[in-house]
Amino acid sequence: MIEPKIIFEDENILAVDKPSGLSVHSEGADATGTLVDWFLRHYPEARGVGEPRVGSDGVQLERSGVVHRLDRDTSGVMILAKNQPTFDHLKHQFKERQVKKEYRAIVYGQMKERWGTIDRRIGRSAQDWKLRSAERGARGQLRDAVTDWECLKSGTYEGEPFSVLKLDPRTGRMHQLRVHLKSISRPIVGDSLYAVGQISRSNNLGLRRLALHALNIEVELPDGTDRSFAAAWPEELARAETLIA
Repeated sequence: MIEPKIIFEDENILAVDKPSGLSVHSEGADATGTLVDWFLRHYPEARGVGEPRVGSDGVQLERSGVVHRLDRDTSGVMILAKNQPTFDHLKHQFKERQVKKEYRAIVYGQMKERWGTIDRRIGRSAQDWKLRSAERGARGQLRDAVTDWECLKSGTYEGEPFSVLKLDPRTGRMHQLRVHLKSISRPIVGDSLYAVGQISRSNNLGLRRLALHALNIEVELPDGTDRSFAAAWPEELARAETLIA
């Protein structure tokens, strides 16, 4: 399996750099090949830490240590809790939106402004209930979602426009960054869920993955100290960025 890189650990937490292609946990009974599976092999004493969660098939998911999650194809920094008091401490911060997160993404098209905010509620897609939508026609319960963005670079490659963005989500909705960027017609390069049409027409900067990375996360540890953990911009995304001129 693809394994994460350990960034930091102590008796309470483990901060890792999760590679693209590694699921955080399984949606079925078989959890082999997931981040949680790897975590429990190395830290079996953490089994059961967290909140019970049942999947769509009615089977309880193995989510030991998982305080927050990244999509399978998103890379970057994640924090896992080794014990229940630490889980509760961190989970409260996520719930109260006290955690600072910074992402980096490469999107199709050029941004017209240097920075901005996407403030659009997210619901279910009218075309596919498994997907989310921040556009007109979204169904189900619409949840508030806010993303601040800054354009770090814009240009073209082989005549096609691209932009590199810094993203600061103020909320933590499922697929929030992917859905918000799609809603302003700037979907993320390589997004097989929300940019199917663009992928088929684009050079995709030569990438075969989602161009989204969790760069930094800042939390308060159980001892009261604030700590920031960073995962370097992956080499394949850095190479793609250099192509934009």
